[in-house]
Amino acid sequence: MEDEDWLMLSPNPADVWGSSSEVLNREVIQLAEEGRLDARDIDVALSLATFVHDEYEEYGTRGHNKLDDKDIALAQRALAVVLARVGIQFSLPWRDFSKFRSYWLKNAGYNSWQARRIILAGFFDPVYKSLETMLEGGTGGVAEAVSPHAVTGWPRVDVEVAALRERFGTARTAQDYRDVGNRCVAVLEAVGEVVYDQEKHLREGEELPARDKSKQRLERYVEDSLAGKEKAKVRSVVRPVIELAHSVKHQTEPTRRDSGIAADATVLLVNILRRAEQDF
Repeated sequence: MEDEDWLMLSPNPADVWGSSSEVLNREVIQLAEEGRLDARDIDVALSLATFVHDEYEEYGTRGHNKLDDKDIALAQRALAVVLARVGIQFSLPWRDFSKFRSYWLKNAGYNSWQARRIILAGFFDPVYKSLETMLEGGTGGVAEAVSPHAVTGWPRVDVEVAALRERFGTARTAQDYRDVGNRCVAVLEAVGEVVYDQEKHLREGEELPARDKSKQRLERYVEDSLAGKEKAKVRSVVRPVIELAHSVKHQTEPTRRDSGIAADATVLLVNILRRAEQDF
């Protein structure tokens, strides 16, 4: 994606000659925030980060920014959401151009374009570095589903998946990678809590499985939702993924590869289970 993808031409009603000016394409921004663009989140994040950075740099130097306060706030919010989906935390201590100006006046940016560039670099360079590392790795962080939507529509699950992506994105040590296993388990427990319906799935004489018994909950869910001989292979996916997540959680010296495989498998299982309920 390019900077131009975030902009659109808007006619100037006051100009009898019919001129137009570039403004924020709010529809595209909303699609990015909702994960509904026809592009990988990592590519959207890199493009949108560059766009937001350049708008702030233009405002803080030459004054040639195309957006106003309201629109830069929308773009900045969408950027934070997209970055969170690929496991990168991003939070600026200002929300629009006016607040950026207040910030640089309090932080040695008065009468210095270079000082303002340095301020921006301090917040955006770590983002670029993280995104470039993911791209160089060829995986873009944790796996993304082939679904056109980047979220499942199960809010509790989406929160846990975002936390998993973030944890994997910042993991560097064996302890970190073990914690990725913890986050995988948390995702599966959240899914089990959402999909397991006591009225539908609890058999006579059985006790309600506890929240941490995700294997029991999910196996029963797929047993009912994906019944039949032709769905046997899909049903067989559930248990190995749960066991894989727990194995990383309990490993003494898990590696990035170990935790990455578990995280990928967990996210893909979430989307398989979501697809079992409805097409999306």
